[in-house]
Amino acid sequence: MTQKRAAIGLMNPKSPTNVGSVLRAAGCMNAQQIFYSGERYDRAKAFYTDTQNSNKAVTLTHVDELFSHAPKGAKIVGVELVEGAQSLIEFQHPDNAYYIFGPEDGSLTQKQVNQCHAVVYIPTKGCLNLAATVNVVLYDRLSKSADIVSGDELIRKSRDTNNTAQVK
Repeated sequence: MTQKRAAIGLMNPKSPTNVGSVLRAAGCMNAQQIFYSGERYDRAKAFYTDTQNSNKAVTLTHVDELFSHAPKGAKIVGVELVEGAQSLIEFQHPDNAYYIFGPEDGSLTQKQVNQCHAVVYIPTKGCLNLAATVNVVLYDRLSKSADIVSGDELIRKSRDTNNTAQVK
């Protein structure tokens, strides 16, 4: 049986706020690794929005080229608004997935799209920003998983320490 793993590839992210939000999403929704390419993020890195210090649990690695760093056995899933892509609503996530997200101010090239095992899009009117897109894809993966953990015990472990409200 294939181990269920999710890794993320960010193509030349420009915003430290978005990368911080991606780190937080990865930590909350069980992605183990994030690779990023380009130099823009390195010039401005700060984990402003990673308030849960996910960068301590999720590996964040700068690489020259994303596709050659796909984790072993991972299916590469491009996330891009391109003709012929599959709607995320109908997509069945592979157990071992490497999600590649295009740059915030650009797109995956045709060559990159051709290197993907699957390409999906989020059926929204217009495009979402990078962090929002990663959150939606990881949530969709989580919501479709047979291994989903839910209930009051998870809520108690996850909520803010000042939150003691209950539904009665």
